[in-house]
Amino acid sequence: MKIKEVIDALERFAPLPLQEDWDNAGLQIGLTAAEASGALLCLDVTEGVVDEAIAKGCNIVVAHHPLIFRPLRRITGDDPVQRAVIKAVKHDIAIVAMHTNMDNAVGGVNYKIAEKIGLQDVELLAPKTVGGTLCGSGVIGQLKESMDAMAFINHISHVFDAPGIQCNQLLSRQISRVALCGGAGDFMLPDAVKAGADAFLTGEMHYHQYFGYEQKLQICVVGHYESEQFTTEIFHDIITSECQGLNVVMAHTKTNPITHPTL
Repeated sequence: MKIKEVIDALERFAPLPLQEDWDNAGLQIGLTAAEASGALLCLDVTEGVVDEAIAKGCNIVVAHHPLIFRPLRRITGDDPVQRAVIKAVKHDIAIVAMHTNMDNAVGGVNYKIAEKIGLQDVELLAPKTVGGTLCGSGVIGQLKESMDAMAFINHISHVFDAPGIQCNQLLSRQISRVALCGGAGDFMLPDAVKAGADAFLTGEMHYHQYFGYEQKLQICVVGHYESEQFTTEIFHDIITSECQGLNVVMAHTKTNPITHPTL
Protein backbone atom coordinates (compact mmCIF):
# COMPACT_ATOMS: atom_id res chain seq x y z
CA MET A 1 0.00 0.00 0.00
CA LYS A 2 1.34 3.40 -1.00
CA ILE A 3 1.48 6.43 1.28
CA LYS A 4 -0.74 8.18 -1.25
CA GLU A 5 -3.55 5.67 -0.59
CA VAL A 6 -3.49 6.49 3.13
CA ILE A 7 -3.61 10.22 2.47
CA ASP A 8 -6.38 9.77 -0.11
CA ALA A 9 -8.49 7.90 2.46
CA LEU A 10 -8.11 10.74 4.96
CA GLU A 11 -8.91 13.38 2.37
CA ARG A 12 -12.01 11.56 1.16
CA PHE A 13 -13.34 11.94 4.69
CA ALA A 14 -12.19 15.54 5.09
CA PRO A 15 -11.34 17.09 1.70
CA LEU A 16 -8.62 19.75 1.76
CA PRO A 17 -10.92 22.47 0.32
CA LEU A 18 -12.83 22.36 3.63
CA GLN A 19 -9.88 23.93 5.44
CA GLU A 20 -9.83 27.62 6.34
CA ASP A 21 -7.92 29.90 3.99
CA TRP A 22 -5.20 30.61 6.60
CA ASP A 23 -4.52 26.92 7.21
CA ASN A 24 -1.85 24.58 5.82
CA ALA A 25 -3.43 21.13 5.97
CA GLY A 26 -2.39 18.24 3.74
CA LEU A 27 0.93 16.60 2.93
CA GLN A 28 3.78 18.62 4.41
CA ILE A 29 6.82 16.39 4.04
CA GLY A 30 7.60 13.30 2.01
CA LEU A 31 6.96 11.39 -1.20
CA THR A 32 3.62 9.66 -1.58
CA ALA A 33 4.77 6.97 -4.03
CA ALA A 34 6.65 5.11 -1.29
CA GLU A 35 5.23 1.99 0.33
CA ALA A 36 3.56 2.66 3.67
CA SER A 37 5.13 0.77 6.56
CA GLY A 38 2.84 2.15 9.26
CA ALA A 39 1.02 5.27 10.40
CA LEU A 40 1.65 7.06 13.70
CA LEU A 41 -1.27 9.24 14.80
CA CYS A 42 -0.84 12.37 16.92
CA LEU A 43 -2.16 15.83 17.68
CA ASP A 44 1.16 17.68 17.26
CA VAL A 45 4.38 16.81 15.46
CA THR A 46 7.53 17.21 17.55
CA GLU A 47 11.01 15.71 17.40
CA GLY A 48 9.85 13.21 19.99
CA VAL A 49 6.93 12.15 17.81
CA VAL A 50 9.25 11.65 14.83
CA ASP A 51 11.56 9.59 17.06
CA GLU A 52 8.57 7.46 18.07
CA ALA A 53 7.62 6.94 14.41
CA ILE A 54 11.17 5.79 13.68
CA ALA A 55 11.21 3.44 16.67
CA LYS A 56 7.86 1.90 15.74
CA GLY A 57 8.60 1.49 12.03
CA CYS A 58 6.04 4.02 10.82
CA ASN A 59 6.91 6.10 7.76
CA ILE A 60 3.74 8.23 7.94
CA VAL A 61 2.87 10.64 10.73
CA VAL A 62 -0.74 11.83 10.65
CA ALA A 63 -1.22 14.91 12.82
CA HIS A 64 -4.08 17.26 13.52
CA HIS A 65 -1.94 20.41 13.80
CA PRO A 66 0.38 21.23 10.89
CA LEU A 67 4.09 21.10 11.65
CA ILE A 68 4.68 23.81 9.05
CA PHE A 69 2.28 26.75 9.26
CA ARG A 70 4.43 29.40 7.61
CA PRO A 71 7.11 29.21 4.89
CA LEU A 72 10.52 28.18 6.24
CA ARG A 73 13.23 30.67 5.25
CA ARG A 74 15.94 28.19 6.16
CA ILE A 75 16.27 24.65 7.49
CA THR A 76 19.31 24.68 9.76
CA GLY A 77 17.97 23.08 12.92
CA ASP A 78 17.68 26.38 14.78
CA ASP A 79 14.20 25.65 16.19
CA PRO A 80 12.01 22.63 17.02
CA VAL A 81 10.10 22.81 13.72
CA GLN A 82 13.28 22.79 11.65
CA ARG A 83 14.74 19.93 13.67
CA ALA A 84 11.59 17.85 13.24
CA VAL A 85 11.63 18.54 9.49
CA ILE A 86 15.28 17.52 9.19
CA LYS A 87 14.73 14.30 11.11
CA ALA A 88 11.62 13.37 9.11
CA VAL A 89 13.38 13.96 5.78
CA LYS A 90 16.50 12.09 6.90
CA HIS A 91 14.40 9.03 7.82
CA ASP A 92 12.01 9.17 4.83
CA ILE A 93 8.96 9.88 7.01
CA ALA A 94 5.96 11.56 5.42
CA ILE A 95 4.05 14.07 7.54
CA VAL A 96 0.44 14.94 6.79
CA ALA A 97 -1.84 17.32 8.71
CA MET A 98 -5.61 17.10 8.86
CA HIS A 99 -6.46 20.36 10.57
CA THR A 100 -9.40 22.68 9.93
CA ASN A 101 -10.60 20.42 7.12
CA MET A 102 -11.11 17.78 9.83
CA ASP A 103 -12.60 20.42 12.16
CA ASN A 104 -15.16 21.41 9.52
CA ALA A 105 -16.02 17.94 8.21
CA VAL A 106 -19.27 16.22 9.13
CA GLY A 107 -18.21 13.45 11.51
CA GLY A 108 -14.96 15.27 12.26
CA VAL A 109 -13.37 16.75 15.39
CA ASN A 110 -16.44 18.50 16.79
CA TYR A 111 -18.67 15.48 16.23
CA LYS A 112 -16.16 13.35 18.14
CA ILE A 113 -16.22 15.81 21.06
CA ALA A 114 -20.05 15.74 21.00
CA GLU A 115 -19.93 11.93 21.10
CA LYS A 116 -17.58 11.96 24.08
CA ILE A 117 -19.79 14.24 26.19
CA GLY A 118 -22.93 12.34 25.22
CA LEU A 119 -24.78 14.79 22.98
CA GLN A 120 -27.74 13.63 20.90
CA ASP A 121 -29.32 15.08 17.75
CA VAL A 122 -26.02 16.70 16.81
CA GLU A 123 -25.95 19.17 13.93
CA LEU A 124 -23.58 21.79 12.56
CA LEU A 125 -23.66 25.09 14.41
CA ALA A 126 -22.66 27.20 11.41
CA PRO A 127 -23.27 25.05 8.29
CA LYS A 128 -21.99 25.90 4.84
CA THR A 129 -21.32 24.13 1.57
CA VAL A 130 -17.89 23.94 -0.05
CA GLY A 131 -17.70 22.42 -3.51
CA GLY A 132 -20.99 20.66 -2.94
CA THR A 133 -19.88 19.22 0.41
CA LEU A 134 -21.80 20.12 3.57
CA CYS A 135 -19.45 21.27 6.33
CA GLY A 136 -19.14 23.98 8.95
CA SER A 137 -17.75 25.29 12.21
CA GLY A 138 -18.89 23.89 15.54
CA VAL A 139 -21.81 21.64 16.42
CA ILE A 140 -24.80 21.77 18.75
CA GLY A 141 -26.81 18.99 20.38
CA GLN A 142 -28.83 17.87 23.38
CA LEU A 143 -27.65 16.22 26.58
CA LYS A 144 -29.47 12.99 27.37
CA GLU A 145 -30.50 14.54 30.68
CA SER A 146 -30.34 18.18 31.71
CA MET A 147 -28.03 19.09 34.60
CA ASP A 148 -27.05 22.09 36.66
CA ALA A 149 -23.92 24.08 35.89
CA MET A 150 -21.63 22.43 38.45
CA ALA A 151 -22.73 18.94 37.41
CA PHE A 152 -22.03 19.85 33.77
CA ILE A 153 -18.59 21.27 34.60
CA ASN A 154 -17.70 18.16 36.60
CA HIS A 155 -18.87 15.98 33.71
CA ILE A 156 -16.69 17.90 31.24
CA SER A 157 -13.71 17.78 33.60
CA HIS A 158 -14.03 14.00 33.86
CA VAL A 159 -14.46 13.37 30.12
CA PHE A 160 -11.46 15.49 29.12
CA ASP A 161 -9.32 14.82 32.20
CA ALA A 162 -9.10 18.60 32.45
CA PRO A 163 -8.16 19.77 35.95
CA GLY A 164 -8.36 23.51 35.30
CA ILE A 165 -11.56 24.28 33.40
CA GLN A 166 -12.15 28.02 32.99
CA CYS A 167 -15.76 29.20 33.22
CA ASN A 168 -17.79 32.36 33.41
CA GLN A 169 -20.46 32.96 36.06
CA LEU A 170 -22.33 29.74 36.86
CA LEU A 171 -25.60 29.52 34.96
CA SER A 172 -28.67 29.50 37.20
CA ARG A 173 -30.85 27.48 34.80
CA GLN A 174 -30.45 23.84 33.84
CA ILE A 175 -28.15 22.94 30.95
CA SER A 176 -29.64 20.84 28.18
CA ARG A 177 -28.58 22.26 24.82
CA VAL A 178 -24.80 22.41 24.31
CA ALA A 179 -22.79 24.04 21.53
CA LEU A 180 -19.10 23.35 21.08
CA CYS A 181 -16.07 24.03 18.94
CA GLY A 182 -12.75 22.32 19.56
CA GLY A 183 -9.49 24.27 19.72
CA ALA A 184 -9.76 28.06 19.68
CA GLY A 185 -13.52 28.43 19.23
CA ASP A 186 -14.52 31.70 20.86
CA PHE A 187 -15.51 33.12 17.48
CA MET A 188 -18.53 30.79 17.67
CA LEU A 189 -20.01 32.33 20.85
CA PRO A 190 -22.58 34.53 19.04
CA ASP A 191 -23.69 31.51 16.97
CA ALA A 192 -24.12 29.46 20.15
CA VAL A 193 -26.35 32.12 21.71
CA LYS A 194 -28.35 32.53 18.52
CA ALA A 195 -28.91 28.76 18.36
CA GLY A 196 -30.33 28.71 21.89
CA ALA A 197 -27.46 26.88 23.58
CA ASP A 198 -27.33 26.74 27.36
CA ALA A 199 -23.60 26.03 27.39
CA PHE A 200 -20.63 26.48 25.10
CA LEU A 201 -17.55 24.26 25.24
CA THR A 202 -14.24 25.09 23.59
CA GLY A 203 -10.47 24.69 24.01
CA GLU A 204 -9.30 28.25 24.50
CA MET A 205 -10.65 31.79 24.59
CA HIS A 206 -9.38 35.34 24.76
CA TYR A 207 -9.94 37.07 28.11
CA HIS A 208 -12.28 39.78 26.84
CA GLN A 209 -14.52 37.25 25.11
CA TYR A 210 -15.84 36.09 28.49
CA PHE A 211 -17.58 39.40 29.12
CA GLY A 212 -21.27 39.86 28.37
CA TYR A 213 -22.42 36.23 28.53
CA GLU A 214 -23.39 36.07 32.21
CA GLN A 215 -26.64 34.07 32.56
CA LYS A 216 -26.87 33.84 28.78
CA LEU A 217 -24.50 30.93 28.34
CA GLN A 218 -22.34 28.69 30.50
CA ILE A 219 -18.85 28.95 29.05
CA CYS A 220 -16.48 26.01 29.64
CA VAL A 221 -12.89 26.20 28.38
CA VAL A 222 -11.03 22.91 28.80
CA GLY A 223 -7.70 23.60 27.09
CA HIS A 224 -6.75 23.44 23.42
CA TYR A 225 -4.98 20.08 23.64
CA GLU A 226 -7.63 18.58 25.89
CA SER A 227 -10.48 19.56 23.58
CA GLU A 228 -8.89 17.90 20.54
CA GLN A 229 -7.21 14.91 22.16
CA PHE A 230 -9.69 12.42 20.67
CA THR A 231 -8.97 13.46 17.07
CA THR A 232 -6.55 10.56 16.66
CA GLU A 233 -9.49 8.19 17.16
CA ILE A 234 -11.02 9.59 13.97
CA PHE A 235 -7.75 9.05 12.09
CA HIS A 236 -7.58 5.50 13.44
CA ASP A 237 -11.12 4.66 12.34
CA ILE A 238 -10.58 6.03 8.83
CA ILE A 239 -7.26 4.31 8.21
CA THR A 240 -8.15 0.93 9.70
CA SER A 241 -11.35 0.90 7.65
CA GLU A 242 -9.93 2.13 4.34
CA CYS A 243 -6.36 0.82 4.54
CA GLN A 244 -6.80 -2.63 6.03
CA GLY A 245 -3.63 -4.41 7.03
CA LEU A 246 -1.59 -1.27 7.63
CA ASN A 247 0.04 -0.95 11.05
CA VAL A 248 -1.70 1.99 12.78
CA VAL A 249 -0.28 3.30 16.05
CA MET A 250 -1.53 5.93 18.49
CA ALA A 251 1.42 8.11 19.54
CA HIS A 252 2.36 7.92 23.22
CA THR A 253 4.67 10.95 23.13
CA LYS A 254 3.16 13.75 25.20
CA THR A 255 3.03 17.00 23.24
CA ASN A 256 0.83 19.28 25.34
CA PRO A 257 3.11 22.22 26.26
CA ILE A 258 0.77 23.38 29.05
CA THR A 259 0.96 21.79 32.49
CA HIS A 260 -1.16 22.11 35.64
CA PRO A 261 1.24 21.62 38.56
CA THR A 262 -0.21 20.91 41.99
CA LEU A 263 0.98 23.43 44.58
